[in-house]
Amino acid sequence: MNTLIKNSIMLLFVVVVLTSCNYEETLQGYYVNNQEAPNFISIDIPTSFVNIDKATLSKEQKEAYESIDKLNMLGYMLTDDNVEEYKTELVKVQNILKDEKYEELFRAGNSSVGKIVVKYIGTDTSIDELIIFGSANGKGFAIIRVLGNNMEPAKLMLLGDVIKNASPDETNVKDFMDFFQLGK
Repeated sequence: MNTLIKNSIMLLFVVVVLTSCNYEETLQGYYVNNQEAPNFISIDIPTSFVNIDKATLSKEQKEAYESIDKLNMLGYMLTDDNVEEYKTELVKVQNILKDEKYEELFRAGNSSVGKIVVKYIGTDTSIDELIIFGSANGKGFAIIRVLGNNMEPAKLMLLGDVIKNASPDETNVKDFMDFFQLGK
C-alpha cells in the first residue's frame, strides 16, 4: 500500500509539473508553424548566399559579416481576402516579441506607412540573435532573424550600407527585400 501512495504522489507531481510548463509560442516555433502556410513567404539564407565583396569591407565590417551564420526571413502578404487573419497573425508576433528575453534596440516608422522594431537576444556586447520586425501598411509584415555567434551590435550597424548595395543571388530574395522596404 505504501508503494501505491508513493507512486500516486509521484504521478500527481509529474502531472502538475507538465501542466505548469509554459507553452507560449516562441519566435522559432512561429517560423516553423508558418513557413509553408498560405499567405506566408519564408526564406533561409546562409550569409555566403549574399554577394558581398569582402575585399571592400573594413576590418570591423568583415568581423561583423563573419559573425553572422544565416538569416531566416518570414513574411505575411496582406490581401483583400485575409485582413482578419493578418490582424490575428500580427498580434501573435507582437505578443511573442513582448517576451522580456527580447531587448529592444530601436524603433522607426509611423502609423501611416509602417513600423520597424529591432530587438535582440544577448548582451549589449554580444548578440546571439537579432530580430527585425516590420509591418508595411497595405502590404503585410516581415520578420528577419539574424543568427550568429558573438555578433557585436556596433559592428553589425556598420553592415547597413554594405547590405543595401549587395546583390542577392536569387529572385525571391530580392522580392522579399523589396517587400520589406516600407513605403515602396
